[in-house]
This record gives sequence, C-alpha cells and structure tokens, in this order.
Amino acid sequence: MMLSYFSLSEFDCQETGENAMDEGFLYALDDLREECGFPFIITSGYRSTEHSIEANKSEPGPHSRGIAADIACTSSSQRHTIVQLALEMGCFTGIGIHSDFIHLDMDDRYVDVMWVYGS
Repeated sequence: MMLSYFSLSEFDCQETGENAMDEGFLYALDDLREECGFPFIITSGYRSTEHSIEANKSEPGPHSRGIAADIACTSSSQRHTIVQLALEMGCFTGIGIHSDFIHLDMDDRYVDVMWVYGS
C-alpha cells in the first residue's frame, strides 16, 4: 500500500500495537489530506477489541473495524476545512467534532451522521 501522507504505523492500536486498518479508508483519508493541504496528526486509528475504549462498549465501534480515525485539530479553520472537504468527498459516513480532534469513519451502520462530543 502506497500512501502519500501517512505511514501505516500511525494507525497502530495505542494499547496493543495491532493494526487492521481498511485500505479503502486509508486511501480516502490520504485523498482528504491532499485536498486539505495541511498535515494531519492521527490521534487514534485502529483499536483492538481489547482496547479499553472498545472493550467498554456494548458493540465495538468503527475504530475496531479499521474504518475510523481521529485527526488532531489546532484551529477552528482546520476543523472547518476538514469537515467541509470530508462532506464534499461523500465517502465518510460519520463525522464527530471535538474541540481537539475530528473523528471520521466509514461505518455503514450509521450513514450521514454528525455529532459533537461533550466538553
């Protein structure tokens, strides 16, 4: 797999080191990074089902299926650009907005959803 802007290891599970990221998701994220024109710092990529966040859920989420990532945001302008271009691309089905990051996923269980994380 040849990504222009990421190494696969950036998406390793932070607790187990595993990585089962979906190739299509990674290519879409790479395309989004190209469109945005600024670096992305991945704060969370793949999460093993044993990862503490996933293990506490009734059903593991899109991170555990390799179809989600959280991208650090350092400004409202970056946040706006990521969300706007992700929507324009049309392939990301879930967008979560946090003061420190943007969550993007391709979870087909919930299509065209956007949420804001509590502060």
